[in-house]
Amino acid sequence: MKETTVPANVEKNVPDTREDTRVLIPPVDIFETETGLVVVADLPGVNKEDIEVNVEKNILTLKAKPAQHLKDNLARQEYELLPFHRQFQLSEAVDQSGISAEMKYGVLTIHLPKVKEQQPRKIEVSVAQ
Repeated sequence: MKETTVPANVEKNVPDTREDTRVLIPPVDIFETETGLVVVADLPGVNKEDIEVNVEKNILTLKAKPAQHLKDNLARQEYELLPFHRQFQLSEAVDQSGISAEMKYGVLTIHLPKVKEQQPRKIEVSVAQ
């Protein structure tokens, strides 16, 4: 899997998912298991309802918007909660129909299973007669 920030001049086979606003790139950990890849993204302040995970033309797109708990009539604001945005290019080894995601305590976990022929399997050896 390759991380991709889709450039402004996109190729025809890449979806137009680039944001025009300022965004934060969430930190992620990616690791491989026997059955696929796991992407763990830190999304502090984001509710499950405010997360969007899409796959289009082998591009995994993660968008999230943190909840605004601040009042509008602030005397001074030193920081701004910005939306999160990150993209990854998926290989053909990922079974896109089996992708799942779960959110717990501000951490999003995305499971990317391998296609069946890419998964390791044990081959039994029998005794010839």
